[in-house]
This record gives sequence, C-alpha cells and structure tokens, in this order.
Amino acid sequence: MTILDMMSISTQIPEFYRQATEEELISRIKEAKLKLGMKVMIPGHHYQREEVIQFADVTGDSLQLAQVAAANKEAEYIVFCGVHFMAETADILTTSEQKVILPDMRAGCSMADMADDKQTKIAWEVLTTLLGEDILPLTYVNSTAAIKSFVGYHGGATVTSSNAKKMVSWALQERKRILFLPDQHLGRNTAYDLGVPLEKMAVWDPIKEELQYEGDLEEVVVILWKGHCSVHENFTVQNIQSVRENHPKMKIIVHPECRWEVVNQSDVSGSTKKIIETIEAAEDGSEWAIGTEMNLVKRLIKNHPTKHIISLNPNMCPCLTMNRIDLPHLAWAMDSILNKEPIHLIEVNEKDKYYARLALERMLARA
Repeated sequence: MTILDMMSISTQIPEFYRQATEEELISRIKEAKLKLGMKVMIPGHHYQREEVIQFADVTGDSLQLAQVAAANKEAEYIVFCGVHFMAETADILTTSEQKVILPDMRAGCSMADMADDKQTKIAWEVLTTLLGEDILPLTYVNSTAAIKSFVGYHGGATVTSSNAKKMVSWALQERKRILFLPDQHLGRNTAYDLGVPLEKMAVWDPIKEELQYEGDLEEVVVILWKGHCSVHENFTVQNIQSVRENHPKMKIIVHPECRWEVVNQSDVSGSTKKIIETIEAAEDGSEWAIGTEMNLVKRLIKNHPTKHIISLNPNMCPCLTMNRIDLPHLAWAMDSILNKEPIHLIEVNEKDKYYARLALERMLARA
C-alpha cells in the first residue's frame, strides 16, 4: 500500500481527539492501557515522538518490535507506533488471532513506496533477460509485504541494517548476482564493505525501467534498486566538512542508509541499534555528530547530558510520516479497542504472508 493509497482511506479522526488537551489525551491513553491490561501491546519505534514513546511497552527497530510482538501470545491487539510496513511485518509474524493496528494509516514510508509489486516484476523480467537467471533478490525489511513476498517466492531473503553484511555475503555465495531492494545506499555501502568495487554495481531505475551501468554487463555483481530514505539521504559531505572544521574533536557516526560518500567519510557507521549502543558506551565528555532521524538524536541528547551530541545536519527535521503517530491518534486507537470497534487494522493477504514469512525466516536462520 503506497502513501497515496493510504491517503485515500477514510482516516478522519473524530473532532473530540483533535480538540482534547495533551493532559486529557495522556489521561485517556493511561486509562485505556490500565483497563486493557495484557490484551494490548504498544511497540514504539526509535523514531517516534517523545509524547508517543512514553507509552511504548517496548522500543526498538522495526523487525525487533515485530518479533517481540510475535512472542507476546497474550496480547490480542498490537498497537504499532511506527509506519505501515512495520505494522505489516508484525501482522506477518503474529498469529491469526492477534490484530495489528496502525494508529494513523497515513504513517507510511517513502522508501518502501519506491518499490511496488508491478515495478519489481517488470525489473525481474528485464534483468533476468539481460543477465540470466542467476540472480538472488534481497530486500531491506523497510519494504512492503508485497516486496517481501516477491523476494521470498524467488528464493531470497530480507535483511536489516544490522545483519546486511551477513545476508549479502550469503546471497553472493548462493548466486552470481544479487538484486538489492529498495535502498540503494544500504546495498551499496554493504557490498562495498564486503569488497565489491563500485565498478561492479549497477542501478535499476524503476521509473525509467532501465539498468544504469557503463561497461560490460558480465561484470555486474550487485544490482541496486534506485530507492532511498528521504531522511538519511539529506546528510551530506558538506555536513561532515562543517563538523570537522567547527568541532575537530567530534566523532561522526551515521546510519548506512546515508550516501556512500557520507558513510565513507564518517568515523563510524551502523544500524540504529549500533548508534544507540555506541553513544551509551561512549565516555563522558566525548563529542558526537549523529547522522540519523532527529527524534532519536534529540532523545540521545536528552539521555546523555554528560556528552556533547549534535545532529550531523543542523537543519534536519524528524521523519514526517513517522511523526503522523501522535497523542490524538494513539488515544483514538486505544479507545476503539475498548469500544470493541478497532480501527485501522493491518491485514496482509495469505499469499503474501506465506512468501514474506519465508523471506524473513531465511534471514532469521542465518542472522
């Protein structure tokens, strides 16, 4: 489901929740949590607003949260405070008796929307005609259930930013080439770290429906889908140069969804989990410029007052779609469960569930 699809869904929040004060909404959510008890679980992604994350029963990255939700057999409802593809993953991994709710259906992901089922089928047909069938597809977990299903059907697996090296290494042992969806930057950074030169990486443009590569096609090892994270792509080499000039003692840590040249010039790169753990383990008085989503950077600044922490890009805004989840929508979702009329259920069809689960299981068996 694309952002446009979600925008077309009737998600008009009742006026009561729009007009309620912050105190009223907080009180309402607390009361609902108390009444529902173990029947409801609220996973909260690291990039969520502070006002929302305070109600999370568990915080983490997308796959971690889906796995924790799947392990919680007592919860009848999973109110997922994240974005649409994350809620889909939770629906894939949880039981048929459990219901997954996304508080605001407009909470999508621009990266996930850069690869849809139709585009991927076209790409696969063209690429296998050009390069042969010895290609294994991998998809970042930041993708739709339909893309995970496509990858699972064709023998591939999902990857996370934490285990991408292990999964890309596995894939290159299985087949001559890989197709990496939908984030070209994570794919490029991972393959480069594994020793694949940039000259052996091609880019598939799903809009132009063409393979962008100069040279002998036989040399292509990695095919990168032309997609990106709208947040992480905004960190630049100029940002790094500014930090180096103004804060010479400051270390730079970035997410591997950033551009190759940014990752290449940083001191450390790693998943959201690695960024958090690195800052937690850093010495008091240490200085850090962080290249990731602003809500998380602000939380790290707040939680580590003895360390000098800034955003690598001082003009960075929080992820706009992630920020769609707010107190009014969370209160509305919780009340809907109390009223036995749950809103915004996320339901992946059985075929996509089956093959998407295969892709996830192949990763979990090796990661």
